[in-house]
Amino acid sequence: MTPPPVRLRAWGRADYEAVWAAMRAYTDARTADTADAIWQVEHPPVFTLGQAGREDHVLEAGDIPLVHTDRGGQVTYHGPGQAVLYPLLDLRRHGLGARSLVSLLEAIVVDWLASLGIAAAARADAPGVYVGEAKIAALGLRIRRGRSYHGLAVNVGMDLSPFNRINPCGYAGMPVIDLAGLGVEVSLDTAWAELSERLIQRLGGP
Repeated sequence: MTPPPVRLRAWGRADYEAVWAAMRAYTDARTADTADAIWQVEHPPVFTLGQAGREDHVLEAGDIPLVHTDRGGQVTYHGPGQAVLYPLLDLRRHGLGARSLVSLLEAIVVDWLASLGIAAAARADAPGVYVGEAKIAALGLRIRRGRSYHGLAVNVGMDLSPFNRINPCGYAGMPVIDLAGLGVEVSLDTAWAELSERLIQRLGGP
C-alpha cells in the first residue's frame, strides 16, 4: 500500500512548548494510516534541555526561558532566524531506525549547504552538521512506538550570542555559526521549503 503523502505544516513563529505539546498529541493519536508530516517553525528565544541533559551545561540562562523537554541530547538554543523542521514520521513505514534517521537529517543539511556553496559535514562524536569546527545545525529526536518527533534546527540568520550562555549540545566552547555569518543570505521560507523537499525526496516521496 502506498503511504499517504507527507503533509507540510507551516507554523511560522510559535511558542516551543505549544508546538511540543502538539507534536506529542499528533504522535499519540497516530494510526497505521496517519500521514507523516513535516512541521516548519521558528521559535521565540528558548533554551531546551534534553531528557538526559545536565543542568550544568546551562551556564547562565538569564532572561531566556529554559524548558526541560523529552528529546535526546543536551542543551541547545532556539530563536528567531533559525529554521526548525520537525519530521513526524512512522519510521517502520520508511525502514528507518533512530540512528538512520539522524544520518538522513544530517545528510539533507549537508547536501543543501553544498547547493549554497558551503562545505559541511556530520561528526561521528557529536550529532549535527558542522562547517569546519563550527556547528550550523543541531538535531534532537524522540522515538515513541516507532514514530518520531522533535527534529532539526538550522541556523540561518540569527543572534548567536545566546549560545554563549550554554555549552552547545554539551560541548564547552563549541563555536556556532549561521548562514549569514558565512555571507549567504537565505530566507527562512526558502530554507524550510528546500530542506523539506530534500527530506521528502529521501523518504521516497514524489
